[in-house]
Amino acid sequence: MDSRRLFRISATALAAAGLILSGCTGGSDAAAPSASGGTAPRAAGAAALGKYYGQKVAWRDCGVANFQCGTVLVPLDYAKPEAGDVKLAVSRVRATGPGKRLGSLLVNPGGPGGSAVGYLQGFAGIGYPAQVRARYDLVGVDPRGVARSEPVECLTGPRMDAYTQVDQTPDDAAETRALTAAYEEFATACEKRSGRVLPHVSTVAAARDMDVVREVLGDRRLNYVGASYGTFLGATYAELFPGKAGRLVLDGAMDPSLSAAELNRDQTGGFETAFKAFAADCVRKPDCPLGTESVPAATAALQRFFRETDAKPVPTGESRRLGESLATTGVIAAMYDEVAWPQLREALTRAMGGEGSGLLALADSYYEREADGSYANLMSANAAVNCLDLPPAFAGPAEAEKAVPSFEQASPVFGRGLAWAALNCAYWPTPATGRPHRITAAGAPPIVVVGTTRDPATPYKWARSLAAQLSSGTLLTYEGDGHTAYGRGSDCIDTAINTYLLEGTPPKNGKRCS
Repeated sequence: MDSRRLFRISATALAAAGLILSGCTGGSDAAAPSASGGTAPRAAGAAALGKYYGQKVAWRDCGVANFQCGTVLVPLDYAKPEAGDVKLAVSRVRATGPGKRLGSLLVNPGGPGGSAVGYLQGFAGIGYPAQVRARYDLVGVDPRGVARSEPVECLTGPRMDAYTQVDQTPDDAAETRALTAAYEEFATACEKRSGRVLPHVSTVAAARDMDVVREVLGDRRLNYVGASYGTFLGATYAELFPGKAGRLVLDGAMDPSLSAAELNRDQTGGFETAFKAFAADCVRKPDCPLGTESVPAATAALQRFFRETDAKPVPTGESRRLGESLATTGVIAAMYDEVAWPQLREALTRAMGGEGSGLLALADSYYEREADGSYANLMSANAAVNCLDLPPAFAGPAEAEKAVPSFEQASPVFGRGLAWAALNCAYWPTPATGRPHRITAAGAPPIVVVGTTRDPATPYKWARSLAAQLSSGTLLTYEGDGHTAYGRGSDCIDTAINTYLLEGTPPKNGKRCS
């Protein structure tokens, strides 16, 4: 899948949906009132942070044509800079010209847990519009705890394989105990292997890091394009540093005013909307594995398939079999982009015929599992940031079970599994200290918020809400399918965003594109 589509729900109860709100670093940080709605670490004085803001990057060749790489040091704990450093991996590609250079443009693909360096080198640095690449140095920074920036590590590959297969729709007390034991094992492994950084990977800390990077790059203001979770990171930066915010594009927006349970439920509904769009397309094709009768009939067929794989997993040609958890993940993976729908039709056809390798491949791409059985740290970082940023949606299994009907109302297809997926942070070793809050970023220049009407992962109403919260927000709407809109084929969207990035003129609030 495209590396931009990284705001995740784990269908195996790892990345609980939507736990992407502003949190504070834990531990012994001195606390002070914060715009984040609770307490945030009181940043040390300018003198204590001076060595970070005054550092120089030793740029070197990345081994990828035209890209440079370097390291930026930031404090592990902004309240106690003497407690040690975190090394952030940074990459850039210089502006190509012609035209006056506009400074740096930071990019973030979301997650949390998506590698901005990988996104820059694999897509943005070569695939962003030529006129944008001509005027900006494009920069990717892996946030603390992610990819190349002292990554959070949890389960080993074999244990992660087992974790992704845990039954996410427990039918009895024994299956519920197995699910909660899996959460506990995951959390314990994260604490054991990554205890140093685990309390310090909040979105607030990552936003503070971006300000250090801005200064180190020599930019007076931060210019930024963030997708999915990256919209929350960008909005948090504007909240903390409104006077240093430049041209900010928030594509596939989060709503920071919602609770964890509300975010989970909303995103569950988003995937239902995306599935209905897929099903409506599928039933018009003679080879649709869900039948050609109607969307309700296709929905019933997929639900029946999930029940069958729960009772009897499907062979895949390897030791792992396709049970309900991996099958659901494979379907969800294809919801992020309508380009994947033909692949999903083929994978479902094969799986319903008794051969599950196609859906397993989709699930593996979602989890960033390599052919050798190892995993990128996407899901480890995802849980670490989510569970630090916001209190858990549910305190225990009883609350999750009680919430199942409302989740099933949001999505008959995915609701039960995603309700239980929201339980994982209840077992996290580091307490969350953030809470839902509105972000206004008063004093920031115009901020462009982009929403897609049938976005599965960040429902469109979130973009409407964030644009309304921001004092200078302007809403740009894409009427279509898929997750995020910039660079996905809409000339109308791309032109509006390019004009804003290059000229500073935002689109008219409420502008719609198709």
